Amino acid sequence: MRFAVTIDAACDLPHDFLLQHGVTVLPTTVKVDGETFMDDRSPAETRRFIERKLGDRSHEAETASCPVEAVERLFLDKLVLHYDCVFCLTITATRSTINDNVHRASYRILMGYREARSAIGAAGPFMMRVIDTRNLFAGAAPAVFEATRMIAGDHAPAAIRARLAYVADNSYGYMLPRDLYYLRARAKKKNDRSVGWLGATLGSALDVKPLLRCYRGDTGAVGKVRGFESGAKTLLAYAARQVREGLLVPAVCVSYGGDLSTLGRLPGYSELCDACAATGVTLLEAPMSITGMINVGEGALSVGFATRPHAAEF
Repeated sequence: MRFAVTIDAACDLPHDFLLQHGVTVLPTTVKVDGETFMDDRSPAETRRFIERKLGDRSHEAETASCPVEAVERLFLDKLVLHYDCVFCLTITATRSTINDNVHRASYRILMGYREARSAIGAAGPFMMRVIDTRNLFAGAAPAVFEATRMIAGDHAPAAIRARLAYVADNSYGYMLPRDLYYLRARAKKKNDRSVGWLGATLGSALDVKPLLRCYRGDTGAVGKVRGFESGAKTLLAYAARQVREGLLVPAVCVSYGGDLSTLGRLPGYSELCDACAATGVTLLEAPMSITGMINVGEGALSVGFATRPHAAEF
């Protein structure tokens, strides 16, 4: 059986990883300050967005998830012709329409694949499984990483689907923003009341940053720190501790809304690198998606891993 994996653009993973495993990306269209960006995790497009230095104007951007019709065409024109089973993983349905779009497209795809496959003489049925990672940005990476591991291990589709649902339920995505004013402005644009004006004002005045967490589709602050550098050290040390205590998936993803060379200079990053090396855990470094930077601001740090339920300790 020939397997494939698709993700949406806001699932933060390294470009080399996507190429190695043949992962297809469902793009997001971003319009900001008169320019259009196709967020498809292309390094060139991400670099173009960062180099344009759109700054605080980005919070007014309009984003559009890959529409139902585009998902349908991608599958019927390409994926159903080359694969027998495709796992489509998306960021949490509580924060994006992409999961719903893929579900809606799947009904049409499963009704129309036979004609497409018979035209090229492909025999046998086609299966499509839509998985909500229940997370955001780097927090979506553990489920995608596990999908590629299980496919490489020649597991049955039902076993892969069950495992991915379990990993999604136990994935943690943490995020540290640089600019609360930006975060508040973007939240206001989307009518999201998760960041209040007073909190953003006081936070910026005192340089207090929230540590945000996404878990099982719910997002919110689980701690606060004084200054971005201090916050990075706290978050990365916390991730290193979780690595040493044991993860459900042997991978940690760190994404950053800017030049990835910044990661090596952040306090606590070397500790996380050492913990991963000592335990055989893969450390994935990825640029934050354009969509992610639009929503939380450039310079934000995101960390994702899967582990057993536990209380946040910040």
